[in-house]
Amino acid sequence: MNIIQLDKQYIAGTYARFPLQLERGEGSLVYDTDGKEYIDLATGIAVNAFGVGDKEWIAAVSAQLGKIQHTSNLYYSEPCALLAKELCTRTGMKKVFFSNSGAEANECAIKAARHYGQTKKGKEYSTVITLKNSFHGRTITTLSATGQDVFHEYFTPMTEGFVHAAPNDLDEVKALVKAHKCCAVMIELVQGEGGVTALDPAYVKGLETLARQEDLLLIVDEVQTGNGRTGELYAYMGYGISPDVVTTAKGLGGGLPIGATMLGERADLFTPGMNGSTFGGNPVACAGAISILRRIDETLLQEVREKSAYIFTELQNAKGVKSVTGKGLMIGVECEKDAGKVISACMERGVLVIKAKQKVRLLPALNIPMELLKKAIKTLKEVIEE
Repeated sequence: MNIIQLDKQYIAGTYARFPLQLERGEGSLVYDTDGKEYIDLATGIAVNAFGVGDKEWIAAVSAQLGKIQHTSNLYYSEPCALLAKELCTRTGMKKVFFSNSGAEANECAIKAARHYGQTKKGKEYSTVITLKNSFHGRTITTLSATGQDVFHEYFTPMTEGFVHAAPNDLDEVKALVKAHKCCAVMIELVQGEGGVTALDPAYVKGLETLARQEDLLLIVDEVQTGNGRTGELYAYMGYGISPDVVTTAKGLGGGLPIGATMLGERADLFTPGMNGSTFGGNPVACAGAISILRRIDETLLQEVREKSAYIFTELQNAKGVKSVTGKGLMIGVECEKDAGKVISACMERGVLVIKAKQKVRLLPALNIPMELLKKAIKTLKEVIEE
């Protein structure tokens, strides 16, 4: 049996996979089992920040593997502490809780919010306001936080304590604050799974002001937007706000599972035993993340912004393109054609792109060479125009 047959026989049927088995890669080029080459504009859904086979990341991970691969959180670990320092120094946050995924990072944020509400306002202050079209994870509670009914269909009853407002409607958020005993507002600054749509800056500033007035924690979910993806180290930095909690994952690990919940001064309320994770802060994952984070400097971020501007310029007025949305190298392309057909045609021609609702989604490596990016965008335009 080949790998595809084995997968279909033994793997739970939760994924609609493409008929493609990727075997190896280098940078922004990946290869299937037949040796066919593809330009990767998906990066494992914004995970492989510096592409495939990143030598600095491999060296950092390999060096730690040669020391100790796991300690548990009963003991101190150098990579865990150094990564937490790097995150806090770069963001101004006070403490970090490490986990294994974006969903777990968001679970921690929700725990922090409810603990804050209980401590500061009373036990009944437990409701978290999130946005329609948001996506915060696949656990029951983060699915409940997710403002898309399609994700709730098979798993009711959902966790109580979440209400959803329309994006960019500050009046609706104010009404929800009056109608419910709230502890936090939780947002994605670019709604990835919701269609790669960026929130309006004035609205985001208004949310920050409202959160301060109503004594709510402001949580920013940067699972996908973080770690240089939008042209800022974290997307909130481009909005000029100061969140109380920031969550991230995906690109932070460079290919290994890691989640991080960064806690500001108001949210730094955890004490021993209140949260935990067996693999959270794993030394190998943290060593890889340090390698990634330390290379996301202003020079790289400027390159991300320049590549983003190129993509927007090339696609905004292209034949067959209805709209281009997003920020940095997190871009959604609404086509006159069905997005699925565009994705399949691109794959046939050696370019890997993915989907977000009815849009083609582009998530290239932060350091994708310009010549490869131009080649890939040219192919994408040809497919869309046909």
